[in-house]
Amino acid sequence: MISVFDAFMTPLRGLGLLFRPGLRRYVFMPLLINILIFSLTAWIGSIYFQEFIDWALPADSWMSYLEWLLWPLFALTYLIIAFYSFTMVANLIASPFNGILAAQVEKLVTGSLPEDHSGSILAEIIPAISGELGKIWYFILRAIPVLILMLIPGLNAIGSVLWLLLGFWFLSIEYVDYPMGNHHIRPAEQRRILRQRPFQTWAFGAAANLLMMIPVINFAAMPASVAGATLWWSKSLETT
Repeated sequence: MISVFDAFMTPLRGLGLLFRPGLRRYVFMPLLINILIFSLTAWIGSIYFQEFIDWALPADSWMSYLEWLLWPLFALTYLIIAFYSFTMVANLIASPFNGILAAQVEKLVTGSLPEDHSGSILAEIIPAISGELGKIWYFILRAIPVLILMLIPGLNAIGSVLWLLLGFWFLSIEYVDYPMGNHHIRPAEQRRILRQRPFQTWAFGAAANLLMMIPVINFAAMPASVAGATLWWSKSLETT
């Protein structure tokens, strides 16, 4: 089992793999989709940012005395809400390409493709999109209680912390699904494997989230996280 630090580093190492010979052509479509959706999300998010902060920290609230402490937390929460919305849309569109990218990274790392992997975009479309819809539904069911908590004055700070942890967890589930799905591991089994290593799972999600927040690098966050998840799978999760 890899350490928490190694789990955190895998998306960053995945970034370094993207332009290796033999992988570049599989990176192009996820990268293009990421750039288009991310740019749209950033533009819309910038419009409503101040409104969200004013709602979360009203001037006449007792929390205004703690603005110096809570403002960064609420700002980070807003960014993560925007980024996760972007991530779900981008991965839904790019899911057939991400599965193929994960297979090619596995070939680069281990020397062989997943068994029965066709490499066909057409063959990937239906199972990939249905899998993404399942992940979105899984996330929504768990996000609703946390979002309700964030609506309650005085408890929204706790809700923001829970949102961060849920978001990190979701990003791990999102990206590890590609290499695991290539080996026909069903979502319930994937989550069982990740629950056995919660701190590594949060660490991987935190690093994927970090990539999403770094200007310019954020455009490559999705394919880098797919590559990183495949590294994690090949080095540790596959032996579970």
